[in-house]
Amino acid sequence: MEAGGAGNGSNGAAQTKGSGGDGSTKTPPPLPPCCVKARAAAPESEAKCHATVVSGWFTEPRSHCGKASKVQYYNNPMWPGEAHSLKVEKILYQGKSPYQEVLVFESSTYGKVLVLDGIVQLTDKDECAYQEMITHLPLCSIPSPKKVLVIGGGDGGVLREISRHSSVESIDICEIDQLVIDICKDFFPHLSVGFEDPRVQLHVGDAVEFLRNAPEGTYDAIIVDSSDPIGPAQELVEKPFFETIARALRPGGVLCNQAESMWLHTHLIQDMLSICRETFKGSVRYAWTSVPTYPSGVIGFLLCAKEGPPVNFLTPINPIEKVEGATKAGREIRFYNSEMHRAAFVLPTFAKRELEAYCAST
Repeated sequence: MEAGGAGNGSNGAAQTKGSGGDGSTKTPPPLPPCCVKARAAAPESEAKCHATVVSGWFTEPRSHCGKASKVQYYNNPMWPGEAHSLKVEKILYQGKSPYQEVLVFESSTYGKVLVLDGIVQLTDKDECAYQEMITHLPLCSIPSPKKVLVIGGGDGGVLREISRHSSVESIDICEIDQLVIDICKDFFPHLSVGFEDPRVQLHVGDAVEFLRNAPEGTYDAIIVDSSDPIGPAQELVEKPFFETIARALRPGGVLCNQAESMWLHTHLIQDMLSICRETFKGSVRYAWTSVPTYPSGVIGFLLCAKEGPPVNFLTPINPIEKVEGATKAGREIRFYNSEMHRAAFVLPTFAKRELEAYCAST
């Protein structure tokens, strides 16, 4: 998950107020607790937390004599009531762009870790599950994709995976944060290698604006590798954004959008499904995969087909195993295969019940 491309760059959950017809100010209902994004190193939060699970970048357990030990732990502040700690061997980079705080560190078990605004985006060990699934689920569901757009994805991992598809003629990527691109080229070359593909055209800027200016029916596939849909990225899960995506897709073109965890964010998934079924008219499906360093250990994807030639996401029509050279392009595929593709759409009973019941009621 990356910086996405919403343009205001603010930290934290979006807090807006509107005026009612009588001139009074109305405050919107608070976000659900699972969507409240804690600010990194907020002193008021630290004061209320146990010393080893503060809402900051790191904690340092202290000895009885009051001196900080050499053991550091990174703690994710976004999901109240939970803590997933990674032991830090060495901080490799810490800085701030106009949009977000950026951290890279070497962990003891997952290799190098990229953190944006206090949230783990990827690690050396498990990035393959996310990058490969968000790319090949859509591209293997349509025959011979030629023009592809990536929203976000500044680490280059999605580009690396798209480059396996020899039918692709052009790849546009719109990433708002140049610093993310530069840092990943320095510390994650096995991901940023995707930028070296001559078919890639980089656009640094706001994804919403980029899509508004895209000619109608341009792309066979659009992949939205965005950050979590709160704060500046909130508009990336709202109807106007999906309408601009649908406009930019050719008939029968497909979208794959990062779509959160079914364990934590069912309400967000329900809203996205409802909007996309109304917008795209073709097949709309929810899929998921396992990523150990993401909250709850899973992440979801929303796959949508624009009205036109029918798309069956459940079975890959363009299997990766039959694309010449795809399994060894740059590096071997570590996670995705056609069996994983089909399995990704099999939902646990609770998720199937909640999502189907909501869509039926709407």
